Amino acid sequence: MPRETCEFRFYEELNDFLPAEWRRRSVAIEIDRGRSVKDAIESAGVPHPEVDLVLVDGASVGFDHVLHGGERVAVYPVFERLDISPLVHLRPAPLRNPRFVLDSHLGKLARHLRMAGFDALWDKDYADEQIVSLALAERRIILTRDKGLLKRRAVERGYFVRSIYSEIQLAEVVGALQLERLLRPFSRCRECNVELADAPKAAVLERLPEKVREHYERFKLCSACGRVYWEGTHYARMRRVIARVMGPV
Repeated sequence: MPRETCEFRFYEELNDFLPAEWRRRSVAIEIDRGRSVKDAIESAGVPHPEVDLVLVDGASVGFDHVLHGGERVAVYPVFERLDISPLVHLRPAPLRNPRFVLDSHLGKLARHLRMAGFDALWDKDYADEQIVSLALAERRIILTRDKGLLKRRAVERGYFVRSIYSEIQLAEVVGALQLERLLRPFSRCRECNVELADAPKAAVLERLPEKVREHYERFKLCSACGRVYWEGTHYARMRRVIARVMGPV
């Protein structure tokens, strides 16, 4: 006997996760003796934190809704312009002060996010369990290129980073999560993730290269690692990175 199936259609950027032959068309997904919406969606390769609305035969449902075969299922990402407040949102409300935890492959992105002023935890030795625990305990958004990590049931907030280039990743994350108004460039240490404080030149003079002493007067200091920042050539390059995300700063 053939197995029961449901007709699924995935919309907009959710197609990024699908095989090429499934994109932007209706596809049949097997439903063996009843299957939850979440399980069926993730079997297609789409992590549940990327989904904000599911309609089954036109009715809004939650991830735990059980499919039995024959239903038509429409799966949508987050809506930026359409008010779906009367329907069942499947992603938690946006955080007023978004903070992040990144997987081990996104170290450069973590530094760029810090440069943009965001609290971004990263360590090359983080295990998946640590990332999920930090995200839940500190209400952080998981950023990853590991779809399996986002499919963990405990994950509430997460985003799959599409690009492999760190500067493009920064623009992607800021745009996807609508963070433009929250950027505070050059307010956080790129290495320690600690907020920087203005420092008088006299307080950091002994740490400065000779040419920096001669040509710069404004400095910021990281209280954790002691790094001193000034508006040198590296700063100019970072300004260009930020400008591509939000315009001149």
